Amino acid sequence: MLNGMIVEPVDNVVVAIEPVKKGETVTYMCAGEEKRLTAAEDITIYHKLAACDIAKGQPIVKYGEHIGLAARDIKAGEHVHCHNLEEHRENLDSKG
Repeated sequence: MLNGMIVEPVDNVVVAIEPVKKGETVTYMCAGEEKRLTAAEDITIYHKLAACDIAKGQPIVKYGEHIGLAARDIKAGEHVHCHNLEEHRENLDSKG
């Protein structure tokens, strides 16, 4: 049974579509392939967990969009939220 989702294959976070307990398997579809990972901690419904290891400074990608940068190294299965994600706004000013 699927309990996580990725919208775009480039996403590096999975959205929990039901509450997940630490140690449980998160199952989701990515590019037509069923994938699994183990939750490293409790994940609240609709929160994100890392689909793979994400290095500090690397973009966090959800729904095909960059939503911020990893504030520290994040291991696969860890909760991704404001404690380890920093906002990053792209400079959209065309002057330079």
